[in-house]
Amino acid sequence: MAVTRLAGVPSPARSRIGADRGPAAPGRRSRGGRPRSRVARLLRFAGIVPFVAYFAVFLVVPSVSVVSSAFETVGGNFTWANITAALQGTYLVSFEKSLELSAISAGLSAVLGTVVAIALASTANVAARRVVTSASAVFANTGGLPLAFAFIASLGNFGIVTKVLSAMGWNPYDHGFSIYTLTGLVVVYCYFLLPLMVLVMLPAVDGLRREWFEAASLLGARRRDAWRHVGIPVLAPAFLAALMVLFTDAFAAYATAAALTNGSIPIVPIQIGSLIEGNVLAGQQNVGDALGLGMIVVVAVAATLYARLQHRAARWQR
Repeated sequence: MAVTRLAGVPSPARSRIGADRGPAAPGRRSRGGRPRSRVARLLRFAGIVPFVAYFAVFLVVPSVSVVSSAFETVGGNFTWANITAALQGTYLVSFEKSLELSAISAGLSAVLGTVVAIALASTANVAARRVVTSASAVFANTGGLPLAFAFIASLGNFGIVTKVLSAMGWNPYDHGFSIYTLTGLVVVYCYFLLPLMVLVMLPAVDGLRREWFEAASLLGARRRDAWRHVGIPVLAPAFLAALMVLFTDAFAAYATAAALTNGSIPIVPIQIGSLIEGNVLAGQQNVGDALGLGMIVVVAVAATLYARLQHRAARWQR
């Protein structure tokens, strides 16, 4: 009977019944769905919480502390004396040496690493490529005291390589080379910067499409012309971005240089380490923070250039 009566209801009435019931159900679903959608939105960002916490504790907080202390006296008053001291005398020379060391080692490693990356991308030997990339990943993360000891044992005054070269009639130390000088540091830095360049540049080289070179060849261009007008312009943003990465890595290196030179080469990280150890004049305890601020400025400039260049390089890799 209920079915019969409902079936006998005119269509407008049935539409009103459906209209009365229709909004209620969606309303209940939406009220129940809002909390779930908020939880889903929060869970979407849960994975980056450890990274944000790590970033804040080990980078933001120390950076803010260094910047604030660079403009303070021992008593906590504002002063420019620390900045002025950090840009004079030995400290200014340390910035010059650090920039020189970083630029030379990063430039050499960038050029050689790009050549190796191009060779790896061109080879058909998959096993050789895997071996080289795996070795590069290991060498790029080698540094500190173990690396310094390895070079002292091989290229030191009485190192194995030095003795072999001396037995062959050519001692590098008789011709001006020394592992304990700026030139020696460049050689050591290239040991871990060159593999890093290979790892960074290999994806960019793999992104070069064969069709571009084939099109250039069909238009009459030789291989070197194709590289000059196609390959190099496409790789230039990625190359310069990787160069910024190598430069900042070399600029911030401390343990290897400290172990090799024992502070004889005045670069900024060694100067900061010396100040932290307490080798300061009266009233200049915060000069180390001023040097740290200078390093932050240099790294920030390099990071800004890296971001802009990486954005340009990404357009060719889409």
